[in-house]
Amino acid sequence: MSKDYYQILGVPRESSADDIKKAYYKLAHKHHPDKGGDEKKFKEINEAYQILSNKEKKSQYDRFGNVFEGAQGGGQPNWGDFQWSWGKQNAESGADFGDLGDIFEEMFGFGGSPKRKKDIKKGKDIEVNMEIPLEDTLVAKEKTININKYNFCSRCQGKGAEPGTNVSECFSCRGTGEVQQIKRTFLGSYTKYATCPECGGEGYRPEKPCNVCKGEGRIKGEESIKIFIPAGIDNGQVIKVEGKGNAGKRGGKTGDLYIRIFIKQHSVFERKGDDLYTLFPISFSQAALGGEVEISTLDGKGLLLKIPEGVEYGKLFKVSGRGVPRFGGYGRGDMYVKLIVRTPKKLTKKQKELLERLKEEGI
Repeated sequence: MSKDYYQILGVPRESSADDIKKAYYKLAHKHHPDKGGDEKKFKEINEAYQILSNKEKKSQYDRFGNVFEGAQGGGQPNWGDFQWSWGKQNAESGADFGDLGDIFEEMFGFGGSPKRKKDIKKGKDIEVNMEIPLEDTLVAKEKTININKYNFCSRCQGKGAEPGTNVSECFSCRGTGEVQQIKRTFLGSYTKYATCPECGGEGYRPEKPCNVCKGEGRIKGEESIKIFIPAGIDNGQVIKVEGKGNAGKRGGKTGDLYIRIFIKQHSVFERKGDDLYTLFPISFSQAALGGEVEISTLDGKGLLLKIPEGVEYGKLFKVSGRGVPRFGGYGRGDMYVKLIVRTPKKLTKKQKELLERLKEEGI
């Protein structure tokens, strides 16, 4: 029983050549083995397209439901002769089926364009974590950190060549960093670009590599870097220092340094945005009679807080402008003080007598 090639491609019999081609491309993209598709289905789709895309074969198939060996325009292709295990070649055609992924990258546009050499030599970015106390968020500070990273080689000044020697254009790629390759496949010949194997895509090579950096133009070493930490910075925020990442190869652009800030938990204050929260214990008599108490602030300065008579447990007081500076803005957040009334656990005889009297008075 002959196969229904129109059904395989999912097109009606009256479809145009362009409609057949579009359907084939769509299905080939979906079922391509290198993209996780079904190899058997992919072979069947190719077989259908080989017949329906050929005017003579399509006419014969439409009339007889088959394509005969020896007929004008060639017989039905014998797909069993092809080696469908990727990487092997067909002895007669010379087509490399290991390049099917590259072919379809060119045809369908997923990865055919070459990488540009300008990004090859760029040094990698560095990300580090830094922990600071909550007090350090009150004012802008400058800190120094030591990082082990790639730095430009001082002997060759980052060029990768011995002093007095030149860095020459790569003979193979003529400075482009790419070489052209022509591939023959069962779908025809096509051209692709690949990274030059001689220069690694850089386009230039030192005539005599530097004795210190071995031609890389950079060496590993420790560097002390000053970092400016703005006031009001919050937990998890990142500071970027341009040009302080890893040095690039042979004069390539230096990467950047990213510092992620983590703020230590404070023993007294809890930060919420730009505001600070703290608990302050008072005695039973202070809660009943009121008065003034001295509380501490994050910057270490004392502050008098007036407590009204008969204040209740958990009363929250707001102290304006004594929180954390607003990051990138003006002013400071607020400080909130929550009163905790201490209940005495051990009382003297006299204290008990006084409380008994208060109890009798209904207090």
